[in-house]
Amino acid sequence: AVASLDHDRIMRASIALVSATLRTNVYQLDADGNYPQVMAFKLDPSMVPDLPLPLPKFEIWVFSPRVEGVHLRFASVARGGLRWSDRQEDFRTEILGLVKAQMVKNTVIVPSGAKGGFVLKRGPEPSDRDAWLAEGIACYQMFIGALLDVTDNLVNAKVVPPQRVVRHDVDDPYLVVAADKGTATFSDIANKISVDRGFWMGDAFASGGSVGYDHKAMGITAKGAWESVKRHFLELGVNTQTQDFTVVGVGDMSGDVFGNGMLLSEHIRLIAAFDHRHIFIDPNPEASKSFVERHRMFSLPRSSWEDYNVKLISKGGGIYPRSVKSIDLTPEAKSALGIDPEVTSVTPNELLTMILLAPVDLLWNGGIGTYIKATSETHAQVGDKANDAIRINGSDIRARVVGEGGNLGATQLGRIEAAHAGVKLNTDAIDNSAGVDTSDHEVNIKILIDQAVSAGSLSVEDRNKQLAVMTDEVGELVLRDNYEQNLILEQARFQAPVMLRVHKRLMQSLESNGHLNRAIEYLPTDSQLDALHAQGQGITSPELSVLMAYVKIDLTRDRASDEIVNEPWCQEILNKYFPSDLRVKYADLMASHPLRKEIISTVMVNDMVNRGGITYAWRAAEESGAGTSEILRAFVVSRDVFGLNQLWSDLENLDGKVSTDCQTELFLESRRLLDRATRWFLQSRGGRLNVEEEIAKFAPTVAKLTNSIPGLLRGIERERADGIAKKYQAQGVPAELAIRTGSFLDEFSLLDVIEIANRQNSSPEVVAELYFALSERYDIDRMLFHISALARDDRWTAYARSALRSDLYVALAALTSRVAQATKDSDSIDVRISQWEAKFAEGVARTRATLNEIAHSEQNDLATLSVALRAIRTLAGQGAS
Repeated sequence: AVASLDHDRIMRASIALVSATLRTNVYQLDADGNYPQVMAFKLDPSMVPDLPLPLPKFEIWVFSPRVEGVHLRFASVARGGLRWSDRQEDFRTEILGLVKAQMVKNTVIVPSGAKGGFVLKRGPEPSDRDAWLAEGIACYQMFIGALLDVTDNLVNAKVVPPQRVVRHDVDDPYLVVAADKGTATFSDIANKISVDRGFWMGDAFASGGSVGYDHKAMGITAKGAWESVKRHFLELGVNTQTQDFTVVGVGDMSGDVFGNGMLLSEHIRLIAAFDHRHIFIDPNPEASKSFVERHRMFSLPRSSWEDYNVKLISKGGGIYPRSVKSIDLTPEAKSALGIDPEVTSVTPNELLTMILLAPVDLLWNGGIGTYIKATSETHAQVGDKANDAIRINGSDIRARVVGEGGNLGATQLGRIEAAHAGVKLNTDAIDNSAGVDTSDHEVNIKILIDQAVSAGSLSVEDRNKQLAVMTDEVGELVLRDNYEQNLILEQARFQAPVMLRVHKRLMQSLESNGHLNRAIEYLPTDSQLDALHAQGQGITSPELSVLMAYVKIDLTRDRASDEIVNEPWCQEILNKYFPSDLRVKYADLMASHPLRKEIISTVMVNDMVNRGGITYAWRAAEESGAGTSEILRAFVVSRDVFGLNQLWSDLENLDGKVSTDCQTELFLESRRLLDRATRWFLQSRGGRLNVEEEIAKFAPTVAKLTNSIPGLLRGIERERADGIAKKYQAQGVPAELAIRTGSFLDEFSLLDVIEIANRQNSSPEVVAELYFALSERYDIDRMLFHISALARDDRWTAYARSALRSDLYVALAALTSRVAQATKDSDSIDVRISQWEAKFAEGVARTRATLNEIAHSEQNDLATLSVALRAIRTLAGQGAS
């Protein structure tokens, strides 16, 4: 027996660690019969007690006398960079923090989050740069080799396990890596190892190599983050591409994210910036001239702020080494940076803090380090000791907008605090996702084209030329994701207060399913959400960014194994992921792409959430009980039946032409149409939707009737539609679009109209006229308005609200069908209604009396609306056989 408690814990932990080991390379032999000098152990973290959360799905620990490292993956198909860490004692903590952010960032791409890192154990002095780099490369090679030692291969589409490895897990051939801090130029090294070993990924193993997409040359990460910046400024009524605005930043013009970012508008007035070497101050820059100078510096092979032409710096500015003891402040610099006029001299670190606190339009982070925390956090909790002396609190930020081109520039609590203080910002995972998105496209394009290379129909040289030719289009595909995510976040911010109760239930649902840990992600507790509700507030953009990511993760989970991805209509989704040239040349090879299902699943989910909203799928599931695949089908059918892709494109073209509030209201109106159509298809079909059949059945007639709707509306319904149209036209919306917006929800009724027309072999145009005449006559529009105003504080009130609306539409459809059956199409609509009402005069009188009494009672709660519905439903039953 083990007498000591400590000894017992050690023994149990050791046994658990052995049990958690899935694979190891320690029994492998090289060509000379020697055991490996670098050991690798693949673990199941869920079986290891007391590991800090979140727990990856797989972990590979690499150990040798020269190098030690770890690789964490949150799914079988996952990717992320490998970092050359300098944190000898806690590199796993560093990598876990990075992979947590990576997992959220990767929602726009096929793989989930992964991250790796290694440290040198016998490295030379860093001052000997050549020796230090040589040892770093050697250890990187050992680290990569060890990871591949315990990874399956694919040969002729069949899984081949590594030799002399006992596997206690399933097939696991997907391993891809990318560059990170310290390994920016190492991708070719990793790809050579992959190719030499015959690993199935070839040179797609490590993205960003010499044959691939150069992120800095494309400027893709900065451009992606700039989509966030542009959207935030549009909300403030500023167009960054046509109006001057002030900026302070972290970085220098030689850097990828900072350098490219500061060239994305000729209207940037860069007041101040700093990197690890220098501080740049230009209190009153001329936008056009400073832009040209920044462009010159960016084009240099190497540059620092010292290379800036001092003749172009405005009065009171300068360039200062961070190594000086103190810096004398000029009146111009103090004015530009909002510094107390009484302050005459500061240390470099004090000046850096003042730059971060400057009252400017944009704070652009393109550097490495964490510069913003929450008031409640200590510097030690942040875990970035190098910047403790300059870090600021989120509540103290005076910039109007923060753009996070760099990773981990702020803690999540710091972002939330800044957002509560009125600063516009998202998260780094949202802002700088374009880099991983580009890498994912590169990997999947290479996998596709390499099938042709393997078949001998394409040479490697021609493949490389093909990759280069597609660079611009790949960039466009990637930036589209950034644009759409910012658009949906803008809509979520707009609705945040009224949707707070729904967000609360959504978080509870994700948490109860084990798919979200609110504490780890710094999402509010139920009591904190209740406090926000009492104050009339909603959750912030950084919180919405995280919630959106977890919704996408949850929806994508297991979709790739679902039969939906094999349905014929999904092929078009796969095609659109790739550049247009490949859709033609390699359409036949796309069907055999090893990640075909994962690509389709990722694109479908992103499209549904980006267009339907963060809560769209969850609300549809809550109210209908449908599964994710059926909701996806209903989304596609509803979108295509009503031609919403074209509509959304028209709304996007309003960027900068109307206020963002106006534009957002238009998007939300279109989403109401999408919501109702989705529920109609889920409820009326009662099973699996045939996507192509439903679209073919409804889309042509909907397209034909849509423009006729305003002319079919009567009375207060016509007044309501005309009023909405005039409201938006007055705000600058084109007339045709404004008119359609006025009758969005009336378009939804065309689904019932077409069903009735088909069932009774009538003209859809005639049935539509009858339907809208009855709607106006029995005050349906007013009842729908009051139903929408009902609270949805909990699951049951949401159910009741949805059921009431659905039943009212069903009752109106039934009433229309009854009148249509009992009267002649050749008669006028008014004559037909009069004839039917005369036939059932007693029932009509009772119904109208009930509706009139309710209308004059000014009581529009669930009870009175249920009575009104019952009256309409009873009337619709008149004359039923």
